[in-house]
Amino acid sequence: MYIIAGLGNPGSRYEHTRHNSGFDALDQIADKYRIQISTRKFKGLTGTGMIEGSKVLLVKPQTYMNLSGECLLEVCRYYQADPAKDLIVLCDDISLAPGQVRIRMKGSAGGHNGLKNIISLLQTQEFMRVRIGVGEKPPGYDLADYVLGHPSAEEGSAWAEGVKDAALAAAMLTTERPELVMNRFNTKKESNT
Repeated sequence: MYIIAGLGNPGSRYEHTRHNSGFDALDQIADKYRIQISTRKFKGLTGTGMIEGSKVLLVKPQTYMNLSGECLLEVCRYYQADPAKDLIVLCDDISLAPGQVRIRMKGSAGGHNGLKNIISLLQTQEFMRVRIGVGEKPPGYDLADYVLGHPSAEEGSAWAEGVKDAALAAAMLTTERPELVMNRFNTKKESNT
């Protein structure tokens, strides 16, 4: 069974912010495959279902971003999951332009506190991650204010496309070889500006 986790912060004030890109992508997967993410378990909201014949557990940690690993550690222990093979994490990335998607099979947290906590608690950097570009913070902006803000009108459509691509990429990782999915999504998109 694949565990697909979208990272974000719970609560209506954080809905559709840059930092909740993982939640938004997970919601698109849930909608497409008719999976309800409504069971309170493992310090998160979960839902089980199927993606093209593969059993999946969709997870939204409810611990706030910086403690996402608490939820995922409980999930992985309960299902005796091997993070390297079974875990797919969807999250925002300020080092990618809005709309860009980057898939990695392992690696550092890259400054992302949610990933940092997951790596620390799972004691491994080896798990699939689908990063959704939200763009660099403008000069003079506070990083927390930027990621907890909503995409601007100019970047909104590119960001929405990135969220959609990330949802598709995560679903494909449950049925395709990771190299094929990476080849499809890890290419730079042309800027429309």
